[in-house]
Amino acid sequence: MAPSERIRLVVLFGGQSAEHEVSCTSAYHVLRAVDPERYLLDAVGITREGEWVRADDAIAALEHGRAALEGGSLVATGTAIEPLPAVLPAPGEDIPVVILPLLHGPHGEDGTVQGMLELAGIPFVGSGTLASALCMDKLKAKDVLAAHGLPQVPCVGLRATELADATGRVADAGLRFPVFVKPANLGSSVGVSRVLDSRSLADAVALAASYDEWIVIEEGADGREIEVAVLGNVSPRASVPGEVVPAHDFYDYEDKYVDGAAELRIPAELPDDVATGVRALACTAFTALRCDGMARVDFFYEEHGRGLLLNEVNTIPGFTPISMYPKLWEASGLPYGDLIDELVRLALERHDRRARFSTKR
Repeated sequence: MAPSERIRLVVLFGGQSAEHEVSCTSAYHVLRAVDPERYLLDAVGITREGEWVRADDAIAALEHGRAALEGGSLVATGTAIEPLPAVLPAPGEDIPVVILPLLHGPHGEDGTVQGMLELAGIPFVGSGTLASALCMDKLKAKDVLAAHGLPQVPCVGLRATELADATGRVADAGLRFPVFVKPANLGSSVGVSRVLDSRSLADAVALAASYDEWIVIEEGADGREIEVAVLGNVSPRASVPGEVVPAHDFYDYEDKYVDGAAELRIPAELPDDVATGVRALACTAFTALRCDGMARVDFFYEEHGRGLLLNEVNTIPGFTPISMYPKLWEASGLPYGDLIDELVRLALERHDRRARFSTKR
């Protein structure tokens, strides 16, 4: 992106997901960080009920400069608008438009919004429809990663209609307690439980099933939590690895976004060969799942056990001040504002590359 090119950057936030608040906080900090000399900023919110709104208060504040934004989070309220007109270039607009989706969880991170943007022909930051849907569904992502030979924690999957079979399925798969029970299509540790024995399993699967039709039951890993940020399209690159030291039994929602008590160690203290290996595995997973733009790849590291185990891939990682993804890139020499510039550049590059394919016979 040439310095003289101004771009209309539409920050899309909120959404119909249990991660709504995280998205609103991420959007606030992105708007505070971007360079207004390079971007004509716009903010579009999606309410919990699915209504699309122009975030009037945020836009009005931005007219007085980024510092005028207050509160630490945006609110998905404002003038109701239709989805496509909200993201299409305005009549007579002759500057490029790029959408920055900061929608976490279903109805935003799962390929639904990405599919709409693909059909509209609008460049957007991050992965396309397939990779977004695949990474959102932890069970299907695990299938693909297993086919590529990546090391993972053993797990079983259940449908909401199979909850009564949970104990038997765990036993048949040979999973050892503690296990983690998760909704397959959600993030930010919402609906996740650490289960110490079979007596507590029923409540945990019922909680996960209140968020999603599919449930993942994973064997716990006795290791450190290592995360790597990946950036790129055809040739992705990885940040330095970081380590999460949870303040609770595991890295739950409160640890991530409420009290921020978890310790983030960046860079993680790892042997050189392990640090190199985890970065390579992160890029391999990114490519195997056909990701574009950005992703955070999470691992467990059992130093005296199974070594590196891939946990999951997040295609729209959090962008809050205490989020790992921007912190990892800052530690790798790419500050927050420059990171957003690079993501916009990658969005335009991906859009241009895909636009070259013929639609004729």
